Amino acid sequence: MSRTDPKVLSTQDCLVATMIAVSASDANIRTAELMKIQAAVNHLPIFADYDIDGMKRMSELVFELFEQEDGLDALFGLIRANLPERLYETAYALACDVAAADGTLAETELRLLEEIRYELNIDRLHAAAIERGARARHMT
Repeated sequence: MSRTDPKVLSTQDCLVATMIAVSASDANIRTAELMKIQAAVNHLPIFADYDIDGMKRMSELVFELFEQEDGLDALFGLIRANLPERLYETAYALACDVAAADGTLAETELRLLEEIRYELNIDRLHAAAIERGARARHMT
């Protein structure tokens, strides 16, 4: 498995790409969102053996795909091809945390979260619980 081949992503790469995509969706990556991504990578067990350089690679990949007409579809294709289905809800939970990190949800973030729910086939009831948890964790 080549670390430079964008068609082969690690599980952690997929999770990071999802978080970066949500942060970049409103074309304004906020410090709070970057800190949330960094905290997840630094503290969650799923990232224990993750090479931190992967964050830079995934950022470049997401930005490159967002510049393409069908880039979002390509990103979801990569995620579905490389992320185990058992971690789809984890990806959605991380995406919700990043979206909620700055205290505001832009329309573009909400639309991307909706697209993630659809693309990863997240049950609506489970999604509501995940969203409520993210909201509760980020209340001020």
